[in-house]
This record gives sequence, structure tokens and C-alpha cells, in this order.
Amino acid sequence: MSDDPSRAAWLSQVTGQQLSVAATRQTLARIEALFGGRLPTPAELLAVAPGQLRQAGLSWRKIGTLRDLAERMTDGRLNQEVLSTRPDDELMAELTVIPGIGPWTVQGALLIALQREDVVLPGDLALRKAIQAAYEPGHLPTQQEVLAIAEKWRPYRSLATSYLFSAGGRAGSRPARPPRRARCRRRGPG
Repeated sequence: MSDDPSRAAWLSQVTGQQLSVAATRQTLARIEALFGGRLPTPAELLAVAPGQLRQAGLSWRKIGTLRDLAERMTDGRLNQEVLSTRPDDELMAELTVIPGIGPWTVQGALLIALQREDVVLPGDLALRKAIQAAYEPGHLPTQQEVLAIAEKWRPYRSLATSYLFSAGGRAGSRPARPPRRARCRRRGPG
């Protein structure tokens, strides 16, 4: 699903559902190996036996979702140019009818595949952990709390989300701070 970068993003989003970043990368690497070192186009994905995709590490459910998505892309029901012009809420309604595609997958695709500027993924655990590290609410924020915090980031929630993924997405670890002694200025000699 990679005759263009946006289709590769859809494949990555579905593959990454409920997986760690490391597991997603490993599975995508096996899929690339199956297709000669690159991610497949929708037609190529449909041409390979589902069992080969299973051996690459995809669940049967994800294989079904990806094949459904690839069929829609090859037969014209999903057209990248048309999708890119639709409002987010219409895309959410249209795409979540595909079995195996929920809000997280669509939000990630809006952010990555369609490069929308004002998207946040409130259900993403890594984002919630990054917000916990950055904002220190004392608990893992709920999806509703993520949305409330993200209101301040409008109309650039995608950029803020990307920064948080980069800065604090290390399994929710707090960004490194220098020891207290290093933060205090010394006064005079000794």
C-alpha cells in the first residue's frame, strides 16, 4: 500500500493497532521483506496470499482490514485525492465503517497520511503518557482530559502531538532533568 507515502501510512496505522512501536517496526520490516524491501501497493497486497501476511506477523483481523482497505483503494471507493478534501468528521464516519478501523486508526491517518494540521489522538497510550510526563497531572490522563489539554493547542494540535511523541513518548518516562545541584548557580568560589 505504498505507491505513495500516504498509503504506506494507512498500512502502518493498521499494523500498529495495539502494538508497541518496536513490534510495529518489526512487523513492517517483515512485510517489506515479503515485497522486495518496500511496502506493497494496494494491488500487490491483494495479490499475495493472506497466509504470507500472517507469517509476516499480521493477525487475521488486520489482514482482513488491510485487504478491505486495499480493495477500496484499488476499486476507487477510497480515493486519496477525494479523502484529502473531506472534513475530519466525514472521514471518521466513512472510514470507521470498515471492520477493524476505529477512531485511533483514522486519527493517525489524518495526522500522517493526510497531513492535517489540527489532529490529536486522545486514545493513544504513548501520547497520554507523554502528556502525563509534560503536564504532571499526577495520573495517566483520560481521553477527555487529553482533549481538554489539547484545546489550547488549536489550530496546531498535530504539531503539538508530534512534539509530545518525540519528547516524551519513551514509554511515558519523564524527560531527563539535570540533578538539582547542576541547576543551581554557585555563588563565588568554594
